[in-house]
Amino acid sequence: MKTTAFDDADVPAYTMGRAATMIGVTPAFLRSLGAAGLIEPQRSIGGHRRYSRHQLQLAGRVRQLLDDGILLAAACRIVTLEDRLAAAHRRIVELGGTLTDDDNAELPTQTHPDIATTNYYRAT
Repeated sequence: MKTTAFDDADVPAYTMGRAATMIGVTPAFLRSLGAAGLIEPQRSIGGHRRYSRHQLQLAGRVRQLLDDGILLAAACRIVTLEDRLAAAHRRIVELGGTLTDDDNAELPTQTHPDIATTNYYRAT
């Protein structure tokens, strides 16, 4: 099966206005992500910003974290690390490795059960 630019998540196909509408944010929000260093849109010949589907997925995830009360710098760092982890997982599979359920980054990490008990902290 031949792949096309439509299949490539990294093709900068969306104008700033269209990108902002697609993920429900303002153009200023997208510019702030560029200033924060999370995404760097390509530029058209006329100098207009163009965003890829992958960049819009990252921006949408930052928006979710901000809605949850995470600060912008922290949200950008979290999204960067999530993206790198997903890329590493894809590479492991490409090289013939396998991932277990423990490798699923979508599942929350279990905390130590003692941390939820009052006996964990000494009374003062």
